Amino acid sequence: MDAVQHRKYFIPLESNPEVFTDLIQSLGAPGLRFQEVYSLDNEMLGHIGRPVLALVILFPAIGDKYLKDLAEERNNRPPYTGSGESEDVVWFKQTIGNACGLYGILHSLCNGSAKKHIAPGSLLGNLLATCVPLNPNDRALALEASAELEDVHTRAGQAGDTPAPTERDIDVDYHYACFVPSHKNGHLYELDGMKQGPIDTGLVLAEGEDVFSTRALAIIKEFIEGEQTKYGSIGFNLMALTQV
Repeated sequence: MDAVQHRKYFIPLESNPEVFTDLIQSLGAPGLRFQEVYSLDNEMLGHIGRPVLALVILFPAIGDKYLKDLAEERNNRPPYTGSGESEDVVWFKQTIGNACGLYGILHSLCNGSAKKHIAPGSLLGNLLATCVPLNPNDRALALEASAELEDVHTRAGQAGDTPAPTERDIDVDYHYACFVPSHKNGHLYELDGMKQGPIDTGLVLAEGEDVFSTRALAIIKEFIEGEQTKYGSIGFNLMALTQV
């Protein structure tokens, strides 16, 4: 669900690791995949490949309360203005409606060690080279202008088990965000294109730690519990970005 009018809309992505994996490989990261995470309890994580490079979280965007919280966040935080190689993370402002899954994917791939898996000359490799020097508004326009990006996203949106909506400009009632480390300083960030900019969680991952390290999981669980406190007992879908 969106708090702003978007200039264009995409078909929303189903929370399906196969759909997400096919999309990231089409974008230019054939060595990576998404795996479904059924629980963040340690005994339930044995099937997840390590290291975990990023975690994408799908959660319900609950009506007026969600929109009010977004508006409050916008009123209380200045908009992010970072650009270029000096910024700690690559963040994309979401201006394409129902494309929050795509933004979660972009944030996962363009930061941390996942960034090294993007093939030079690929769709995402070229987009990243174009977007990194730009300010957030111009980055947003670059994504909107990419017909190739829209094409691969449309195919992914039609590939899931859930029928794609017939009207693109009707906002869905769920949202994706991402937790991923900085490729520069190891800080764990919450990246959400609907917010004002990157959110540094304050955790610095040590050498050998990944997004599923004990300390990082504590931060992620705190985020989930906070959302549940605000919006009630809501469900979450989780997908981990790992190497093939």
